[in-house]
Amino acid sequence: MLSLQINGQLRELEVETPASLQTVLDHLGIQSDRVAVEWNGEIVSRRNWGTSPMQDGDRLEIVHFVGGGCLGLNR
Repeated sequence: MLSLQINGQLRELEVETPASLQTVLDHLGIQSDRVAVEWNGEIVSRRNWGTSPMQDGDRLEIVHFVGGGCLGLNR
């Protein structure tokens, strides 16, 4: 069991510890190609997600990329 604060909410995850950031994202069903992650106040490079060990009490901010635009700006 791993206790993390994710986007301001305490979450208890049933994952083997130590768990990597990538394991946590997979457990949450988050597509890693569409997010940016801040871990305890620092942005984590995607290439380091598999080697970043999560510990009880760690704080994650997960930001999803959203596509789109505003009509009429390219006239």
